Amino acid sequence: MGLYRRLILPRLLHLVMRSRELTPYRVQLIPQAGGQVLELGIGSGLNLPFYTAQVTRLYGLDPSLALLRLARRQAARASVPVLLLHGLAEALPLADASLDTVVSTWTLCTITGIEAALAEARRVLRPQGQLLFVEHGLAPQPRVAAWQRRLTPWWQPLAGGCHLDRPIAALLEAAGWRLAELHTTYLRGPRPWTYTYWGRAVP
Repeated sequence: MGLYRRLILPRLLHLVMRSRELTPYRVQLIPQAGGQVLELGIGSGLNLPFYTAQVTRLYGLDPSLALLRLARRQAARASVPVLLLHGLAEALPLADASLDTVVSTWTLCTITGIEAALAEARRVLRPQGQLLFVEHGLAPQPRVAAWQRRLTPWWQPLAGGCHLDRPIAALLEAAGWRLAELHTTYLRGPRPWTYTYWGRAVP
């Protein structure tokens, strides 16, 4: 499993996250970022082409060195200054109130210490900052949610720790965020994997 997680899984994630169905969410969300920006779980850098000149610096954090190597290729072509960081969302290597925007796209499902990570994101944001997010998670339909809970223990080892059953909106609110904008929908595909939350939260 160690070889799979280090070498195979990063390539699989890159291929899956390149899906054209995800592009409209990147197009809508990422250009809202401005100022000093942190992207949690930058992965292979698929969001980088969508950042605009409103961004003065982008910090891209990821725990996977293999994914950061892929992200360097995108960073070299990015239109904004990018600094890639190897680390965990639960312990951000950034100062208090130093950022204007935090971005999280299909990342919160994999973070082990989700409560700590959401607290850290609030810590590094300025009072008028924002969290932009698009995530998959717990569906409102009981039958779908039941399948998500059954499948998650089997799915996690294959998908880098991904939880199918995280209630994203409730987790944000429990961590002290206010949901300034929230949308939900199912993407195409099996429902346990495709219930999606996206929007904007403020500290």
